[in-house]
Order: sequence, then structure tokens, then C-alpha cells
Amino acid sequence: MTEDEARARFESARVARLATAGAAGMPHIVPIVFAIDGDRIVTAIDGKRKRGGALRRLENITVNPRVSVLVDAYEEDWSQLWWARADGTASIHEGGELREHALRQLRDRYPQYGRVPLTGAALIIDIDRWSGWVA
Repeated sequence: MTEDEARARFESARVARLATAGAAGMPHIVPIVFAIDGDRIVTAIDGKRKRGGALRRLENITVNPRVSVLVDAYEEDWSQLWWARADGTASIHEGGELREHALRQLRDRYPQYGRVPLTGAALIIDIDRWSGWVA
């Protein structure tokens, strides 16, 4: 799969998985919703209930900003399988214009954000590499 095809398939997905790792290298993966802004992926910490306490993804990004984001499609017909991945560097934005821009993009893409508050930090991932695989 070319980088352009990986990006196009990525853009078509509605949910992704964000993979981070902390200073000790322990992997952590969570599902996210996202928007693409040029060569960036934006996502945010929204008002849906969380387990409580500090979020591990934020702790991990603070000490190790390198991340991967994965989307995929599964079909019983395995000739239709594919995945696309974006690797990059994440930054956390608690306020400011970058955060507000990211939140606007998420609200535009997901009407559910009309009912779920976007009160937390925005994560902005600068993509270094798009890759993927198709059956």
C-alpha cells in the first residue's frame, strides 16, 4: 500500500487506536476518534466517563511523545482486509488556538460532540510516516 492510499484509508475510518509507551517502554493502547488536519491527526480528551485519575496516554506522551495510530477493516472475506498506520510525535495542548482549532475539527466530524463536552486537552500528532497493508 502506498503512503497516499494508507492516508486515504485512514481518513475514511471513524475510529482508531492510539498506541503510546511510557519511559519504561510499557505499551498502552486506547480507541480514539480523530480528525486529520494536513499532516496532523487531532484528538481530544472528552467528557465521557473515564476510570479516574491521570490518563496514562497523557502521562506517556509527556515522557515519550512518539506514538502510532492504527485503523483497520475486518471482513469475513479475508481478501478485503486492510490496515493503515500513522507514526508521529504527539503534543498535549491544554489551551490556546491549536487546541481550539482541533476541537472545532472534531465537532465538525462527529455530531456526537454536540452532546458530549470537549473539556480536556487536545492531542496533536505530527505525522512522520503513513504505512499500511491490504490483502
